[in-house]
Amino acid sequence: MNGVRGLLITPLAGAVLAAGCAAPGAGNSFDPGDLPATSGARAATGSPVPSAETVEVGEGLKLVVEWPAAVPAEHRKMFETYRDTQTRLYRAVLTRGEEEGYAARMDAEVAQESYRWVKDFLDQRRSLSGTVRLYHLRVPSVTGDGAQVDVCVDQTGLRLTDARTGKAVTTQPAWARPPESTYLQSALMHRQDDGTWRIRSYRHAVPPHERAKGCQR
Repeated sequence: MNGVRGLLITPLAGAVLAAGCAAPGAGNSFDPGDLPATSGARAATGSPVPSAETVEVGEGLKLVVEWPAAVPAEHRKMFETYRDTQTRLYRAVLTRGEEEGYAARMDAEVAQESYRWVKDFLDQRRSLSGTVRLYHLRVPSVTGDGAQVDVCVDQTGLRLTDARTGKAVTTQPAWARPPESTYLQSALMHRQDDGTWRIRSYRHAVPPHERAKGCQR
């Protein structure tokens, strides 16, 4: 996926974009065949969580997470891993690379892709502002110590900016406009011996892909 989608969430890709900057995971189209088989939910349902959470990533940028009404304890760990990684990734762009914690829960390959994604922003003197929304969080597949986390991402409120002036660039990339601004991102994760989850890779589906239709409001 181009833009933040590749990583992530994320769509920046297209973004930095036109300048030729590729986002982590760019070029990895969504292929259900790449995913583990579903073994069924196992964790006991935990306490209900807030329906919405706003994470202040940095000046001018926030992440809004729409949580399910109730989340199994183990699933919540997965969602938090995804949320925290995305937050730190965006923060790395805002801080001009000073934030490096985004790689803490990533395997080496996806960490390198993420590093290159951030570097593209720095090299092009670009940054971000606005709001990114994450919703329809779910875990469709769990197999042993592996799992798939699906998240709908809405970047319609995100803007590419000039890092020097803070102003939005004159021509915004396609990833900031419908239909490309809303897509499905899947994070393939694995659980470590200490119980924490790490991201192994990302996959994404954008309209008109059948899987992305579930993210339409």
